[in-house]
Amino acid sequence: MASPGFFSFGRFWPPFQGGMRQQLDPSAHTMKSHGSALARKHVRDWLILLLLIVIEIVLFVIHPFKRFVGRDMMEDIRYPMKENTVPVWAVPLYAVLLPMAVFLLFYMRRRCVYDLHHSILGLLFAVLITGVFTDAIKNAVGRPRPDFFWRCFPDGVENYDRWGGVVCHGNASDIKEGHKSFPSGHTSWSFAGLGFLSLYLSGKIKAFDRKGHVAKLCIVFLPLLVACLVAISRVDDYWHHWQDVFAGGILGLVVATFCYMQFFPPPYNDEGWGPYAYFRAMEESRTNPIINRESPVGQAMEERVTNQEPRRNGDTFTPYSYHSPTLEAMEMGQK
Repeated sequence: MASPGFFSFGRFWPPFQGGMRQQLDPSAHTMKSHGSALARKHVRDWLILLLLIVIEIVLFVIHPFKRFVGRDMMEDIRYPMKENTVPVWAVPLYAVLLPMAVFLLFYMRRRCVYDLHHSILGLLFAVLITGVFTDAIKNAVGRPRPDFFWRCFPDGVENYDRWGGVVCHGNASDIKEGHKSFPSGHTSWSFAGLGFLSLYLSGKIKAFDRKGHVAKLCIVFLPLLVACLVAISRVDDYWHHWQDVFAGGILGLVVATFCYMQFFPPPYNDEGWGPYAYFRAMEESRTNPIINRESPVGQAMEERVTNQEPRRNGDTFTPYSYHSPTLEAMEMGQK
């Protein structure tokens, strides 16, 4: 029989068990109650995101380094030109919008604007920083793609200068794109966005709670599997060499990890299910009782802590009733 410790997903998403929660927890940090203050606090971060978008556009427009391509190199870059199995427009859909949809689902249940804001902000930083790194390296390296021959000589008629270098007569945009093989942009973006989602899910479902529920890892690994399949498609389509997708995957995953750790504890941490900002807000609400008691949110939280009975083994798990050691110690002091 399956262990109820793992399959009791109601602790993370109770609507699947008993419908949507009927009333909003008055102590929740919602967009209405905390959203504007949170946005003002991170306005510089959002401005930096806009700057990264501008840099990414500039890097995409400029021409990459025109690396020497000689007659003897043609054997490795003579693969046929093919259409993308995963089109460019699909990458933001599964690497950015899909993770955001997951973040919104958790927000609809838990009403924590800190979690929603920081997960979206961290995701955007992950994909944009990865994009800037990827395109900067692409332009600096200028490695020819596996199908460069047919981009350079679409009619199959070869032409070389006195140094043995190619004299291309193909479409200018195809030739420009042909010098952007290393690293793979599809792969780096996929591992940045879906890698961030994997880290987020591993924290939310407590995949590393040391209880031995290996099945939780299937959920964590699923986004990474999708990213791997995208990477493989880039080699199969002859748009990239295997080294390109390997480097792109490492780059995206490393940047995603750094960006995730900026806002969330490590997934194996006891508090890995929530962002740092949430725990700071909860501690401030308890260490400043005089200020917080005057507000409806503070009154609701005080009443919730005062009336809460200790949980016994076997009691029903209340939705998102997690406590950090610091917060539990402070609550016990108030009781």
